[in-house]
Amino acid sequence: MRRAITLATNNVTSGNGGPFGAVITHDGVLIGEGSNQVTSSCDPTAHAEILAIRAACKKLNSYNLAGCIIYTSCEPCPMCLSAIYWSRIKTIYYGNTKSDAAVIGFDDQHIYREVTLPVSQRSILMEQILSEEAIISFQNWSKSTDKIEY
Repeated sequence: MRRAITLATNNVTSGNGGPFGAVITHDGVLIGEGSNQVTSSCDPTAHAEILAIRAACKKLNSYNLAGCIIYTSCEPCPMCLSAIYWSRIKTIYYGNTKSDAAVIGFDDQHIYREVTLPVSQRSILMEQILSEEAIISFQNWSKSTDKIEY
């Protein structure tokens, strides 16, 4: 956790992004780390947890991080929390809360509210189109005998 906090603090000092850092361990060994690079990389998905997950997956040569632990300087945002679930990390330890983050301008409460709304009531227009064409890739996946399921 101290490494995640150091990454977050150094990130502020360096001007590379927001005050967030994350590390991932497997069997007590650090296998991935990241600090927020949203503004320096012009990438809204470049959160500390996402970058740490990418580094850990590359290190293990696997999309599956089961058995790993993530230490993050702040409670993960909805995107990062989803990525943590998708990666199958088993434990999250965090320093600051989402309420602490909101106080300094990183408030994700609007996202938590949006995902509970019906699609028709969300602030971003969502409309299904070309469903007859889109379903073909799902049908092909379902029939495939050489797919790698995850």
